[in-house]
Amino acid sequence: MDPYQLSLLRELGDHGSVAATARALGVSPSAVSQSLAALQRKFNTPLTQKRGRIVELTEAGQALAVAAIAVSEAIARAEATVEEFVGGLDRTVHVCAFHSAAVTFFPDLAALEGTEGFPVVECVDEDVDRVSFPALTAAYDIVIGHRMSHTPPWPRERLAVLSLLREPLDVAMHASHRLAGKAELTPSDLEGTTWISTHLGFSPADMLDAVAAAAGEPMRVVHRINDFSTAAAMVSEGDHLALLPRHTVRIPSSQDVVLRPLAGLQTVRHVDMLIRPERVSHRAVSVVIDALRKIAQSHVQNTEDRNERATAPA
Repeated sequence: MDPYQLSLLRELGDHGSVAATARALGVSPSAVSQSLAALQRKFNTPLTQKRGRIVELTEAGQALAVAAIAVSEAIARAEATVEEFVGGLDRTVHVCAFHSAAVTFFPDLAALEGTEGFPVVECVDEDVDRVSFPALTAAYDIVIGHRMSHTPPWPRERLAVLSLLREPLDVAMHASHRLAGKAELTPSDLEGTTWISTHLGFSPADMLDAVAAAAGEPMRVVHRINDFSTAAAMVSEGDHLALLPRHTVRIPSSQDVVLRPLAGLQTVRHVDMLIRPERVSHRAVSVVIDALRKIAQSHVQNTEDRNERATAPA
């Protein structure tokens, strides 16, 4: 069975149309169609089906696409075996991340450029909703995505999912806010407050809905801002609140913004690396994975150190 044909089936499952698959692979739609037709001729059961303009994999097609991942992994392991003899770093590792993760990780990755034993890295920020992160793995070696604890898990049957952070979301407010004197907040404390939240479909807008349900009344959103740094700056200028990540948002001390944990709810977001399984084996990719993990650990430690200094007796 042709590994290329199998890979096309997998890409079709991720992209949903022949045209999108062709664009992702840099080939013509007719070439994709011909290869898929050749693959279909080897099986008596349909591998694909149309739903409007979207082409979906049948159950048989999905099973074959998962098998294609195993084939790709085996080929990648064979390539990695050879890479060990020649250094394995002579390739560019493509990394994408949502904005606040890009601010957190990309500068430190850039600082490693040119150091011995570190590959060339190309960084791109991608502002997408949660469900769109897995499809980005078609274009990038490492996709840094995030999801809240209450949302569906990543599709581990077709992706390697490596944890970077388990990051609480805290309630951000100006230091003069009436709630700033509390060590932690409960949903009932938030009755009557106004909020800066993300666009619908993006976290933590979904978490604010859970807060509202626990409080027994809707939270009034007055601004929708996806960029956390902008949200923090707006919090510093008014009486509005926002849910902000504890470790990956840099808030200048001049903004006089404080963060308070929210009790009684799971307000944790998972910041993970999503990677096609066969790419994990490549040495250059594994070096960048290790670097990202160390950067994450450093940011968590810095946050803990700041909190200890802030609570230490004078």
